[in-house]
Amino acid sequence: MKISDRRPLRRGLSLPVFGLGCAQIGGLYRSVGDAAASARRDRPREVGIRYYDTAPYYGYTRSERRVGAWLGARPERTFQFSTKVGRVMCPDPAIGPGDDGWADPLPFRPWFDYTRDGVLRAFEDSLQRLGLTRVDLLFVHDIGLLTHGSRHMYYWEQLTRGGGFRALEELRDDGLIDAIGVGVNEWQAARAALRELDPDCTMLAGRYTLLEQDALSPFLEDCVARQHAVIVAGPFNSGILAGGETFDYRRAPPAVVERVRSLEAICRDFDVPLPAAALQFPLAHPAVACCVVGAESAAQVEQNVRWFEHAIPEDFWRELRKRAAIDAEAPLPCKGECRC
Repeated sequence: MKISDRRPLRRGLSLPVFGLGCAQIGGLYRSVGDAAASARRDRPREVGIRYYDTAPYYGYTRSERRVGAWLGARPERTFQFSTKVGRVMCPDPAIGPGDDGWADPLPFRPWFDYTRDGVLRAFEDSLQRLGLTRVDLLFVHDIGLLTHGSRHMYYWEQLTRGGGFRALEELRDDGLIDAIGVGVNEWQAARAALRELDPDCTMLAGRYTLLEQDALSPFLEDCVARQHAVIVAGPFNSGILAGGETFDYRRAPPAVVERVRSLEAICRDFDVPLPAAALQFPLAHPAVACCVVGAESAAQVEQNVRWFEHAIPEDFWRELRKRAAIDAEAPLPCKGECRC
């Protein structure tokens, strides 16, 4: 599989199987200077990456602004972009380093607003930061219990009765976006959205990976039945599958560390880089159209591409199943078992 391969969405649309997540250029955990951010944007273009995902929340608008500056220097539309709604960014001089994990966020505080007016305002603000008149994909960002806890239903009502979902459909009908969906960290919220909206795809972060496959049933089963495409983000589970120490944006608990060590042991037996397996595994599922991963440097972009295209023996995947390192029902990247 090559990063230039494409898979279908709906309405005649398609996406590359590999995309770049732009949270890191917003300063996730570490400050990123303009020169380094530019290198992270330019190198993906040079190696052939054609899909880029950002959000107002990333660096409190810093990521969108940097992507927009890059677009201004390269007006050709040979790329696809997605951004998100659900947070309106309001000026706030009290914002400082470390806020929500952003090393040097810009002075804009996020306010949740999933109403029709909130969605339309957030989208228009994103277009101005990006310097575009339209984007390819627009996601509702971080709806669900994981983000909102006891206030989840309050915000869900904004999307449903408050017209937030309808605003997405209007933007699509007006040709300002090609595809709509939700971008979430929990499959339950994505499944609920399928009952309220006619989405083209879902971005699911961290919930269908080499480390966890709880989304297999019923969510991914539903997606296959509806021919609904899923974009898998966070395939390294916040870093733990790529040599880091974090899982779900915090230090990994001992049980997760132990599971990763078991995966590493199998990888050593077959001389397979664990990050390569993590990048390739999700795309074996017939519902998954694309895998989006971030990078901390231009060199990391190149490394991710090498991992993605690394040849992995079929016996490795079968050994994972044999040792119960993955769910027994998870499709494998083997001939006759996957859509490669």
